[in-house]
Amino acid sequence: MKTINYFKMLMVVVAVFVVSLVATTDIKAQTTYKPYFGNVDWQFNAPFGNDFTNRASGWGANLEGGLFVTTKVGLGLFVSYSTNHKSLPMETLHPTATSTLTAKQSRSLFQIPFGVDVRYRFYERSRVCDPYVGLKIGTSYVQLSSYMSTFRVYDDCWGFYMSPEIGTNLWLNSEKSFGFNMSAYYSFSTNKARVLDGHVNQVNNMGVRVGVAF
Repeated sequence: MKTINYFKMLMVVVAVFVVSLVATTDIKAQTTYKPYFGNVDWQFNAPFGNDFTNRASGWGANLEGGLFVTTKVGLGLFVSYSTNHKSLPMETLHPTATSTLTAKQSRSLFQIPFGVDVRYRFYERSRVCDPYVGLKIGTSYVQLSSYMSTFRVYDDCWGFYMSPEIGTNLWLNSEKSFGFNMSAYYSFSTNKARVLDGHVNQVNNMGVRVGVAF
């Protein structure tokens, strides 16, 4: 059910982006030029391509902002975080060649990427809709944790991070000082870590963000 809801949200964001991109060609005249961008978002992500956890989760947030260095190209900074969980049934593990451990695991994948945010907006003076594409590049801190009864085993690491996205700002006033933001993104990082019988060789995510723009 969560996977179905995730894809519904993803399709809604893509549809809003396409509609705003097409519609704004007819109404792009005529509001104040905005020299900066910024948004604070709730983030929903689904990791894939690893055997540690692939459960989608809404435990995430994103903060970004910057200035437009040309009429359409902006440069800024971002930071975000997400946590994904997965519960495993009772099983017998072999932490070393000479030891065994029988327990239930509750796994957690925690990510904090941050770095440089590059944004291209299609229309610099649109009144209502601001469709854009972006690219985030930086580093990502990842922590894998496995909780078993009263103790935790964890591993953490750093890696290179890159994330293309599409999005739209929907403004509530002509000054474009406040509105809503919707975006869809893919992210990739080179993090490698292992906890017991689970590991990641890299971290891939698909996700959506919904929040406020200013």
